[in-house]
Amino acid sequence: MFDYTQPLAAQALVVVEKLQQAGFIAFLAGGCVRDAMLGRVPKDFDVATDATPDTVRDLFGRRRTLAFGASFGVIGVLGVFSDALTPTEVATFRSDGEYSDGRRPDSIRFGSAEQDALRRDFTINGMFYDPVAAKLIDFVCGEADLKAGIIRAIGDPEKRISEDKLRMLRAVRFAAALGFELHGDTQAATCQHAQEVTIVSGERIGAEVRRMFGGVSAARAIRLLATTNLIGYIWPSYTLTSIADSSFASDVQRLASGSIENSFVVIVAMLISRMGTEPEVAIDEITTRWKLSCDEQRAIEHAIRSRDTLLNADRLPWSMVQPIVSARDADTSIEAAAGWADGFELPGAGISFCKVRRAWPLEQLDPPPLLTGDTLRMLGYKPGPSFRDVLQAIRNSQLDLRITTELEAIELAKQIYSGLGH
Repeated sequence: MFDYTQPLAAQALVVVEKLQQAGFIAFLAGGCVRDAMLGRVPKDFDVATDATPDTVRDLFGRRRTLAFGASFGVIGVLGVFSDALTPTEVATFRSDGEYSDGRRPDSIRFGSAEQDALRRDFTINGMFYDPVAAKLIDFVCGEADLKAGIIRAIGDPEKRISEDKLRMLRAVRFAAALGFELHGDTQAATCQHAQEVTIVSGERIGAEVRRMFGGVSAARAIRLLATTNLIGYIWPSYTLTSIADSSFASDVQRLASGSIENSFVVIVAMLISRMGTEPEVAIDEITTRWKLSCDEQRAIEHAIRSRDTLLNADRLPWSMVQPIVSARDADTSIEAAAGWADGFELPGAGISFCKVRRAWPLEQLDPPPLLTGDTLRMLGYKPGPSFRDVLQAIRNSQLDLRITTELEAIELAKQIYSGLGH
């Protein structure tokens, strides 16, 4: 089931073996079990045990462990084979008290494996696996739901949601990424409590949305967000009319399901373009809601502003296209424009043109200017409002190959200033 030749898996196996040899119960837990059963390579491995945090630290040594979650019974065991290896999280079986803040339990009690499974979010995340005995431990019917393709809350879905409102978004993300369906009761509870997602911090919402919109499952995630009413509370309010439009879902599906691997920034840029309202307003609202980084905000703005130019690049002067194709966010902008073209079956010649030019060597893509402001000053022209316009006109002529030398650039500058009465 697991490939123990992989360093992370091998390290987790050593941790489980050492705990069991010391007389404790220890299993692999949660997402790594789910992913392995789906035939996927787990990104990380968690271990659950009946050993207390202090016992785990004593067993593996204080210098080889990190108490980064000791208050919740979680200890990080440092790399067995390499200090650089990601620590294996070892969590003591527990049951949780009340969740007064809708995020974390006010208290925990160490308990049994079954109690630990029952306090988790979804059945597919509530299974354990004993790698020594090669045995699945499933108290929550997670295996059956995994085979059926169902995301089902463990126990009462309303209780699970009341404990942590972010679980509503996590349910959508898992369903979208795995191609699963939400169980009826879980979906109904999410619809009923969708408004409560607003109490979740922007950082946590943003992290979930980034993962949902970060790949080819984005279209399905958006559909599920709309179906569960969540999108109206995590997306800027002005978009509600567009989302209610019957054409919205199909347009999003077409935008996000092209052959390209869409990134979060690309998806957001395409969706804002689809809204037909002021992009600046939409970006400002999303930045506040999802806590976008400055880089994300800049890349989205660039993609939206440059879309029409990129789509028509093969028919426009190179001087209009070059600043976009040579910009730091060019790859994202080209990808967003390509997604738009694929989604609406628009001609792709402009995109192909840009991709070819983007592959040019830097000195060809963005050659040094033939003329600078220092040269204009040396020629006797005083800095002023016309400086920028003259330099831009010369740069455009250079990019469009109307001039190729500094002497030609100087002559053009003199002609321009003469026309301005200088």
